[in-house]
Formats: sequence, C-alpha cells, structure tokens
Amino acid sequence: MGSVRSFSTDERRARLARRHHLAPGADPAASIGAVTAGLVGLHATDPSTPYLSLWARLPGFTTADLNSELYQRRSVVKQLAMRRTLWLVHRDDLAAIQSTAADRVAANETRRLAADVARAGVAADGHVWLETACAAVERHLRDHGPCSARDLREALPELTGTYDPAPGKSYGGQGHLAPRVLTVLSARGRIVRGPNDGGWTASRPLWAAADQWLPGTEPTGPDDARAALVRRWLYAFGPATVTDLKWWFGTTLGWARQALAEVGAVEVELADSRDGSPGYVLPGDDTAEPAVEPWCALLPGLDVTVMGWFDRDWYLGAHRSQVFDRNGNAGPTVWVDGRVVGAWRQDADGHVELLLLEKVGGAAGRELKARAAELTAWLGGVRVSPRFPSPLSKC
Repeated sequence: MGSVRSFSTDERRARLARRHHLAPGADPAASIGAVTAGLVGLHATDPSTPYLSLWARLPGFTTADLNSELYQRRSVVKQLAMRRTLWLVHRDDLAAIQSTAADRVAANETRRLAADVARAGVAADGHVWLETACAAVERHLRDHGPCSARDLREALPELTGTYDPAPGKSYGGQGHLAPRVLTVLSARGRIVRGPNDGGWTASRPLWAAADQWLPGTEPTGPDDARAALVRRWLYAFGPATVTDLKWWFGTTLGWARQALAEVGAVEVELADSRDGSPGYVLPGDDTAEPAVEPWCALLPGLDVTVMGWFDRDWYLGAHRSQVFDRNGNAGPTVWVDGRVVGAWRQDADGHVELLLLEKVGGAAGRELKARAAELTAWLGGVRVSPRFPSPLSKC
C-alpha cells in the first residue's frame, strides 16, 4: 500500500490562486459563466458581492457585463440554495443545484412558515394557506409578467397576513408574511429574481415565473446532481475535508461522506491540519502543484474564496476574529500570496483604503496600493456598504 500524499500549505495556496482565477496569468477566466460554473456559484446575499468578485477575476469586467448575463442573456441566475444563502449560479447548473441543495432549503422554509401562519392566527391550517398563496403568486406572474414584492402583496389578498417573530422583544414587531411566501417559491425554483429595480449595490428584484424567465430547464435526479456538483466543487476547493464539504453544501456528514465515495475521492494528508483530519481530492488530481508568481487581491465581503472552507486557518492565520463577524460572515478582505493579510473599505470620498494586519513587503505593498487605486477608479464614486462589515473594516 502506497503512502498517503501530503499537501503543504504553500501547495494549497497555489491551487487556490489558480483555480479561483486570482493569480495573474495562471488559468485565466474566460467569461462570467466560466467563473460562476467553475466555482459552482458566487455568493450573492450582498448584492454587490458577485460584481466585485468578478471584477477581481476578470480583467475589463464592468457591472453592465453581469447585468447583461443576468437580465438579457439569462445565462446566470440568482438562487437560494446552499446554507440558505443566495447564490449566483450558471443557468445550466440550476436544476442540479435545485435538487442537491435548494429543495432541502425549500422544505425547511415551508415547514417554518406554515407553523408561523398557524401560530399567528392567520389561518388554522398554515400549509393550506401557504399553498393557496403560492398558487396565487404563480398565476399572477404568468398573467402579468415580472412584479415587485410590493405589487404582489397589494394585488393578491391571498398574501394578506402578518406575524411577530419575537413577541414582547425589542427586536420583534409585526411583519408581512408575503416576503416569506416569495422565499419559499424561490427556494422551490418556481419563481426567480428577474430585473432589478435598484442599482447593482441594491436588491429590489422584480419576481418572474421561472418557467417563463428560464424556459426549458429540466429537472435533474438528486444522486446524479450531487456527484456532478461535488466533483466540480472538489476540483475548485480541494484538497478539502469532509467537514468543509458538509458545511459548504449545508448538509450532513453522512451526505458528504457518501458524495465523496460516489466521486471516488482520494484521501490525502493536510500538513496544516490542526486535528489530523484528512483532506480529499479527485482521482488523479494529487500531482505536485507548481508555485505561482506573487499575487494579491481585494475581495468583497462574502466572496466565495474567503467563505469556501469551514477549516480556514491555512489562509486566515490569526486574523479570523478581525475579518469575520461573530456569525461567521466575512467582510472585504486583502490577500497576498494565498493568505488574508487585512481588510479594505472606502473613505468618505469613496477611495479604497487598505487596513493591513501585518507587514507584506515592499513589492506586495506597492501592488496592493495599485489595486486599491484601480478599484477606486472602477467604482467611480459608488459607495459599497457591506451587509456584514467585519470588525476591522468598522474600525
């Protein structure tokens, strides 16, 4: 029996640079679709994140490029999926992501909303109320085309109802049930976020019937979908632990172990593992990783790279508490050669400021300043306010 292949921290960082399209000249990304599909998806809970994630990876990228792919070509779409998080995913992957992750989210949201409807006294049977409301929304969108959440609520009496998530608490208060109905429908894949009434830093979508906005999307069996997505994820994020895989897809350890077995994942040793947990790579993907040229990057809050693993010490070091909030959400980060070295933010005039937590050397420092100037020019005075600012970026 041969010895187990060991991956050093430097190798993992080099793979991250190449496969996440962050190292200059190494495996350049061909298009918005290629980046999105290659990384399985881009975080989109914060509306500005996918734009800034693509800016960091695609030379010459503009906000109009993504708007065109989202709303004209419709090659990518936003979908509530893994970990009940909003993602930008490739249209061709939507059916697989639906059966692998979104259906599970939809079932959980359905159960919670039906219980809250009954608890609030809106209807004796929360499930009946919910299904009636869902059917009304779908009919309206098919008859009238894309509509805002407010338009739907005003047009449909089936959506009438409020609930208080925390009675008697200062953070409670009555809220409309209608947005949660839309959440259920979107998680089920029945409706999608169509044209955005706000700019690229805002989220005011018009909702559309999925079969009208994305006609021809065929369902995918859950087992085939899981293997296909895990295989692609493991190429982009491996070597990774079973805990990384479980966390990323928002599922169970049993699911993750079975998925690794289905793709024939190869066990490897992680030199930087604190508890000795093994990593996994795809068969044949354990060859030595060449070094990459020095590189740096400015990534947005919730970027798919900084959020890509559960075990993050190998690229965060001692900086976790300063670049992540207490709920595990990453703010904007500064990267040098595969590790996080600080954060960035904008000043009152919209200029990008670097907040470094360690010395990076003269060449890296100059390159980071150049990248900050490029991002300032690209933003053109637009202010980006991360939905989940890190402790460091708030200093």
